[in-house]
Amino acid sequence: MKTGVAIIGAGPSGLLLGQLLHNAGIPNVIIERQTPEYVLGRIRAGVLEQGMVNLLREAGVAERLDREGQIHEGVELAFGERRVRVDLKALTGGDTVMVYGQTEVTRDLMDARKASAAPIFYGVPDVQLHDLKGEAPWVSFTLNGETVRLDCDHIAGCDGFHGVSRRSIPAGALTEFERIYPFGWLGLLSDTPPVAEELIYASHERGFALCSMRSATRSRYYLQVGLEEKVEDWSDQRFWDELRRRLPEDIAARLITGPSLEKSIAPLRSSVVEPMQYGHLFLVGDAAHIVPPTGAKGLNLAASDVSTLYRILLKVYREGRVDLLERYSPICLRRIWKAERFSWWMTGLLHRFPDTDAFARRIQASEQDYFTSTPAALTTIAENYVGLPYEAVQ
Repeated sequence: MKTGVAIIGAGPSGLLLGQLLHNAGIPNVIIERQTPEYVLGRIRAGVLEQGMVNLLREAGVAERLDREGQIHEGVELAFGERRVRVDLKALTGGDTVMVYGQTEVTRDLMDARKASAAPIFYGVPDVQLHDLKGEAPWVSFTLNGETVRLDCDHIAGCDGFHGVSRRSIPAGALTEFERIYPFGWLGLLSDTPPVAEELIYASHERGFALCSMRSATRSRYYLQVGLEEKVEDWSDQRFWDELRRRLPEDIAARLITGPSLEKSIAPLRSSVVEPMQYGHLFLVGDAAHIVPPTGAKGLNLAASDVSTLYRILLKVYREGRVDLLERYSPICLRRIWKAERFSWWMTGLLHRFPDTDAFARRIQASEQDYFTSTPAALTTIAENYVGLPYEAVQ
């Protein structure tokens, strides 16, 4: 079997890259170790930057997104009883974000892949990458009990932090930068109407809380919890009671509760590897970087990686611009580090860190006051939240 680009991983980044390449006439094969049902069962992000929305439209998979997605022109920050709305649209000259669940993005991309009849293989756990620095890289995997060899020009590693792509790079070839946070997010999904029309980021002496949504009838809420906490210790009632304590009184009073559809705890960390390329292997999304969810950047950063790699490959196949391949990592990393900075900063602004002394608490309170009281500071938040521009590939 032979193709142009072998894509490892059928999450949203792998599927989006595959769709863009297919539409451009560049052959590609997607290989996923999990089943489609497992991939769709991942409960993840739901806030899409304008750049990602535009990319989905370019890929021809935005019909349902444009029909069902919710355009948000602002977000709200709450500090105790004080509430400040960040007017994203006004502060950025018209940019907004779209609330549309990652599960729905993945479903749309899966449907588009199926309709295209382009090759995709699920349930393939034993993928191996070969000759990454040679002239002819290839991928091997087992399908229906038989070993398959897939020859290709390039490999896109879209299979996450624990995937085979990252593990296939020799020790010492990558430099990892990491920050581990001393808390996690306990998330609850429920079929209840959102407590507000826009997202609410709440900083409280008991800890951070986030009121988000997936649709007009489905809500997603988060609580900052210690790393020692267990999901089974959090009944629905305990979660709702704690959420009310951390929200402004008028918001808490109109909170509609219901049984949870899903509850989970996610630890928070920042992580980047450099470079994001090893020979003919290009790391995309979580395979190369992870951000704390505070800035809503994880899925959006993966989309910007996809955009960069797609536009490079387009010029490689159409214009013979192989010189651009080595620019993938530098272009991506410039945007990634800015998003990492924003996510790290938002996390520090809004969370209660254990063992913080009185001086640090005063500094945090001062930052909260400053960044919500001047147009310039609010613009900084807005520009980063809607997403910085994609760098052109030339």
